[in-house]
Amino acid sequence: MVPLEVSTRTGGRIMLKDSAARGLAESLRGELLRPGDGTYDQTRRVWNGMIDHRPALIARCAGTADVAAAVAFAREHDLLVSVRGGGHNIAGKAVCVGGLMIDLSRMRGVAVDPLHRAARVEGGATLGELDGATQLSGLATTTGVVTHTGVAGLTLGGGVGRLARKYGLACDNLLAAEVVTADAHVLSTSATENSDLFWGMRGAGANFGVATSLEFQLHPVGPEVLGGVVVHPLDRAREALRFYYEFSRSAPDELTADAFFLTSPDGDPVLAISVFHAGSMERGERVLEPLRRFGPPLADQVGPVAYTQLQAAGDPFFPIGLHYYWKSHFLEEIADDAIDATVDHFAGAPSPRSLIVFQQYGGAVSRVSPSETAFRHRNAQYDNFAASVWTDPRELEVHKQWARQWWDMMSRFSVGAEYVNNLGEEGEDRVRAAYGDNYERLVALKNEHDPANFFRLNANIPPGG
Repeated sequence: MVPLEVSTRTGGRIMLKDSAARGLAESLRGELLRPGDGTYDQTRRVWNGMIDHRPALIARCAGTADVAAAVAFAREHDLLVSVRGGGHNIAGKAVCVGGLMIDLSRMRGVAVDPLHRAARVEGGATLGELDGATQLSGLATTTGVVTHTGVAGLTLGGGVGRLARKYGLACDNLLAAEVVTADAHVLSTSATENSDLFWGMRGAGANFGVATSLEFQLHPVGPEVLGGVVVHPLDRAREALRFYYEFSRSAPDELTADAFFLTSPDGDPVLAISVFHAGSMERGERVLEPLRRFGPPLADQVGPVAYTQLQAAGDPFFPIGLHYYWKSHFLEEIADDAIDATVDHFAGAPSPRSLIVFQQYGGAVSRVSPSETAFRHRNAQYDNFAASVWTDPRELEVHKQWARQWWDMMSRFSVGAEYVNNLGEEGEDRVRAAYGDNYERLVALKNEHDPANFFRLNANIPPGG
């Protein structure tokens, strides 16, 4: 075998001896892939089809010991490293160019303890796998809205979903995490063990290590819940979105309502309002009655539904392999001018797959102190983002421009920050804004646990003075 040319953490290129790569391969219970190996191309693919990066090596880890061995190897040889859980990051940072990708996709176990209402999840598990396992006991915790998203990546950036208003973010339900740090040590973190690091893991965790397992608090949910969508035509979207704003901001914690602009299967632009009630059917019917009556809507698809089916409802909008680019803002309110601007901008969407979304926060999310976890912006009531979604690689610039124009237009309504998990390549200023007053404490943690910025392919917090 010939030596491999690999990327270093500092941006250079070196030749890695074949004997070194073989030594890593022999140390793994999993497997080490190189370009040309049969499953290499499949394994390096991530959710965003716009990303086409080629790592020099892929360590397909079978457990925590494999992850620690891969980290130690990368440190010894000064390799650029990326970490793949679910591979759902918008910027594609799960896969590096020319370095070592630490792939957790073989580590997908979910162990549920119904008695203590807890679940232990390995670092490569997806939201759908977690929901499927916990629903066997009529339990759930906050996860996102696309089933093939990785649990670890979602949680380490905060983790919003349909249960957040009732039970808090995914990171608020995190009880413990096992972490392989930059020095290849395996640390247990919780409120009582390595608690400072545990604080940072809940919102900025990708900066500090590889989360090989996570333990969550579970709550009684389902298996059948009340949820679905109502749909309004674009020519009534202004009135419908104003109604949505008033309705959602007075909603009880049990109700989550998200509004999104999309193109219907018939090719018509519409406003859909997706709802979920985390309580009794009877109470939910009463709470949702004004929403279902308003308009009236073009379509009313609200009714009893399996919780796992509702959780999968977002999958058709974000399939694996399409091209994605989006920009986001946190909002405290939805001003009339913002409504008018959003309706007008969506009318010019260059792709029938593109969306503009208002994802509701508030409730239990807002009652956590901004300094209690690394996730800072507890005042946000909506995560508002424009998602360009398309298939033809040649159309990249027109779709980027549409999302960026929307972002510029909405900046005056923003709290001045966005959700960490929505960040792409915006740079250090936007990362600072995302963490707000928690940023300096995070820098101190980075200095302690990763002073060489080994873990840098993330919403990066560089070590500093």
